[in-house]
Amino acid sequence: MQYKSSLRYLPVLALLLLGSCSQEFLVETNPNAIATANYYKTENDVLLALNGVYQSLRDNNGIAEGSGLYSEERSDNTGRNDNQSNAGEPFQFNAFALLPSNSYLQTHWNSLYQTITRANYMLAGSETVTFAKTDTKAQYQAEAKFIRALIYFNLVRKWGDVPLVTKPLTVPEEVAASTFREKKEKVYAQIVADLTDVVNSPLPDVQSAANKGRVSKVAGNALLGQVYLTMATTLDAANRATNLNQAKTYLTNAYNKRTFGLLKEIPYPDVFDVTKKTTNPEAIFQIVYKQGDINYSSNIAANNQAQGENTNSLKTTTGTGGNVKPDLVKDYEEGDVRKDYSIKYANAAVVKDYYITKFRDASSGAGTSGYGGNDWLLIRYADVILMLAEVNMYLGDEATAIGFLDQVRERAKLPLYAVAQTNPAYSAKYPTLKLAILHERRVELAFENQRWFDLLRFFTPTELVAYFKSKSQADYGIAQLTNFGTKDYYYPIPFNEAKLNPTGMYQNPGY
Repeated sequence: MQYKSSLRYLPVLALLLLGSCSQEFLVETNPNAIATANYYKTENDVLLALNGVYQSLRDNNGIAEGSGLYSEERSDNTGRNDNQSNAGEPFQFNAFALLPSNSYLQTHWNSLYQTITRANYMLAGSETVTFAKTDTKAQYQAEAKFIRALIYFNLVRKWGDVPLVTKPLTVPEEVAASTFREKKEKVYAQIVADLTDVVNSPLPDVQSAANKGRVSKVAGNALLGQVYLTMATTLDAANRATNLNQAKTYLTNAYNKRTFGLLKEIPYPDVFDVTKKTTNPEAIFQIVYKQGDINYSSNIAANNQAQGENTNSLKTTTGTGGNVKPDLVKDYEEGDVRKDYSIKYANAAVVKDYYITKFRDASSGAGTSGYGGNDWLLIRYADVILMLAEVNMYLGDEATAIGFLDQVRERAKLPLYAVAQTNPAYSAKYPTLKLAILHERRVELAFENQRWFDLLRFFTPTELVAYFKSKSQADYGIAQLTNFGTKDYYYPIPFNEAKLNPTGMYQNPGY
């Protein structure tokens, strides 16, 4: 029997793509297919393997800068108006017509599990090596556990029950035994266990500029807080209060370790300025890219630019740029500085539409090839602050919630919430504090792949159907809102995975 699952045995360490120890965690050497059983001899071998785990985060089929198809395009922020390219498969995500046989879906699943596999091999290998300092081993393991937890968090929110593997699978029998969907509650328990180890580890609270891109305790606290908040709002209501209080604890821990005062001290454009990325105090965890490098540069600025424009990059483009739905454009309030920075109307004959300008590198360093230096921010403080607004709102402390909400609004040059409520247009669109927070998250974190997860957290499946169907079709594009149903709360299990074990890899309802 052949095993073609993404959980398959990875027999050689070459698959780790190990690189040098640098802040970019780049792939620079080939370990020449050394068998994993013989590879781990020194603590430097473990470090190289850890760099391989970080390197896997660069995959645009996973969670890197080019992964918006799997999250942002699922939401009401973006989504292509092209139902023909690549057999129409990318269009399925935003059109709520996703098929289990979709090849992009399979590739995304494979990429996520490849990162988990690398982390599992590194963690197992670290146990076979003698370290000069026990803290070094603990730090390396904490970094790998954070990344494993981050990926499982993506998996469980997109698919619900998923295979849970926490060790290397070295023979086909082990792969077969692990090819089944574990209940989402157990997956969350593993995520919490990994992140609890991170926050209790000897990692620094904040990484130095030279180590930007590596995991810190602040990152561990921020992610663990988000996990508890998601559990509180999407799992068994019996544990809601406990999970909300845990979320508040860890999000507060992350907030209290910030190196600035109020958010308004950091201008919004500075958060995405490539010249300030190593000293950006709002960044908590990011994927680091190297400007000007053909292999390790960022492409997000050039890829989002529309024909005839030069805001993002010096690279000439003939495309329409990053798609922005009118539904999002209309959600920006008058005077919001984030609108002018994040989107622009392109007036070329073949475009005449808004495109994404949030990620820019039009410098000579990036050149006319568009080899940008943007880092991909996975966690930043505005996100933490708005989650603190959310959790305090759920706990009944609206005054504290509004205080956090106002920090974000003040930086955006908008009226504070109490004043905004007196505006009939604002109060009509966001009649509750909950909807006001969701709105603020949308415009603050637009195009950062947070919107779909926010919608899953703020609404039950039934509520989410009503939310989408209340929108204007004219503001959504050619994808039909009438397609949306409760089945779309989760992705389908990829066909090639389900067929390996039709009972254990059961399909999600509606597919």
